[in-house]
Amino acid sequence: MFGRKKEPQATTGDAIQKLRGTEEMLQKKSDFLEAKIIQETKNAKAAGMKNKRAALNALKRKRRYEEQLNKIDGTLATIEFQREALENANTNTEVLRNMGYAAKALEGAHKQVGDVDKVHDLMDDIAEQQDLANEISAAISSPMGFGNDVDEDDLLAELEGMEQEEMDRQFLEMPSTALPNLPSVPTSAPSKSKSTVEEDEDMAALAAWAT
Repeated sequence: MFGRKKEPQATTGDAIQKLRGTEEMLQKKSDFLEAKIIQETKNAKAAGMKNKRAALNALKRKRRYEEQLNKIDGTLATIEFQREALENANTNTEVLRNMGYAAKALEGAHKQVGDVDKVHDLMDDIAEQQDLANEISAAISSPMGFGNDVDEDDLLAELEGMEQEEMDRQFLEMPSTALPNLPSVPTSAPSKSKSTVEEDEDMAALAAWAT
């Protein structure tokens, strides 16, 4: 007991590598046995009933190889299961290590940020400054000076009057050749017919008699 060196603790990575090496060795042995089984089967068929003793010996060897192959297959299945378990454990260990590292980093970041109340106060200050900036922008962008309280209806009426004046001016400035031929307007009163003159004299005489 005394003076005995303590064996180093095996790591999952080393164990996985050793198991893989064992798997490769057993797989080669399995391939060899399968080849032997095929060969002994051929030997038994070749001997047949002509050499019964040789055929039986070939079949016996074939049975022994098959038993060895079954044992190797069972061992390979066990080793594969163990290797997969180690690989999963190795993956879980790495994941947990990284999660622990991330948790410490997050804790350090929270320490730098400080108390939650300070964060709320900072966010309130930011919101207040944002509101102030919006008010300043609104004040700067609002129009200033005379004319903000002018009635648009009055302006529209004035604009319509200007348009009408322009249309009248354009009409007056049009050349006479552009105007359509219209019938001339008589400058003197139309002459009364003879019958109309007589009716007027009769009406005048009747009016004088009545008075």
